[in-house]
Amino acid sequence: MGAKKVLITGADGYIGSRLARKYLEQSDAPVILWVRASDAGEFQAKRTNFERAYRDFEPRMSSCWGDLINADPFESVDPRQVQKIIHTASVTRFNLEEETARRVNIEGTEKLLRFASRCDRLESLGLLSTVYASGLKSGVIEEAPMDGTAGFANHYERSKWASEATLLREFDHLPWRILRVATVIADSEDGRVTQYNAFHNTLKLFFYGLLSLIPGTPETPVYFVTGEFVTDSVFTLMNIPASKAIYHAAHTEKESLTLGELINIAFEVFDQDEDFKARRILKPLYPDAETFDLLVDGVTAFGGGIINQAVSSVAPFGKQLFIKKDIRNSRLASALPGYTAPDARRLIRNTCQYLVKTRWGKYPEC
Repeated sequence: MGAKKVLITGADGYIGSRLARKYLEQSDAPVILWVRASDAGEFQAKRTNFERAYRDFEPRMSSCWGDLINADPFESVDPRQVQKIIHTASVTRFNLEEETARRVNIEGTEKLLRFASRCDRLESLGLLSTVYASGLKSGVIEEAPMDGTAGFANHYERSKWASEATLLREFDHLPWRILRVATVIADSEDGRVTQYNAFHNTLKLFFYGLLSLIPGTPETPVYFVTGEFVTDSVFTLMNIPASKAIYHAAHTEKESLTLGELINIAFEVFDQDEDFKARRILKPLYPDAETFDLLVDGVTAFGGGIINQAVSSVAPFGKQLFIKKDIRNSRLASALPGYTAPDARRLIRNTCQYLVKTRWGKYPEC
């Protein structure tokens, strides 16, 4: 049957590609890189990129393709050879449409779990989720199943909770572990950014004076991690014998900042830029939830325009910034040798400096 292999879905994505390199560089296991492709031509282009990126590991690297919305997205993978599965493939936008969330994140994950059930040699299955699978629940967030009764700020959050629920309800026989990830804001603690998300886009709106308010309260804790931390955490957790456990790839409230502290640090960095200083842009105001909802409804009614785009980019996750979560990570911390959290202020400052220096990736780093 051949060597037992590691299957990484979404292997060309931000976390998936980092895990692929981690496994190829730091293990001896053959790795199957599964990517989404609409046809053979698109897959061939991605395979060529893999061959270029991982040419030193080509004997241990293979690739295949499918689409989570298709009936059998993993038909090209031999289940008899799979020892480990890390499911990173999903759509992770906060403004995700309901149908896409259902077809890709919920139904697509169920198809992956059905495939995993056919892998007789499977030793571990890792499902990447998000700490926001907790939805609008406030207070202590343990590394434990969520009931979803608090509701959700958007379809993305709900889809990740539903994926977890499907695993726990219908596939508990598998050697699973759920890895809930906080928002990734930089590749590493030096602040370099190679993938941009709602965090970076919101700061960009503030920097250019396109948004003068932010939903939430200054006291709300905000939870950020680096891509390096997530990759190292997943790699370690997938290589320990324990299974059927939930881990938060996140730092605790005491190790994190509040929304107000984040904004203050960002504007301290912005004020060092002469162009920003010349525009005399003030820090954003904090409207209450009702006022922000009224603003969103009013702006949306007018259709397009820069202001509409700015408000619409914040609205999908705005409700979360009113929710005070106390994220716990004791299980993760005990599983990671020498776990330490980065200096949150330094991480935010380094990231903001990188964003300003490169104008959000528009210009080279040097």
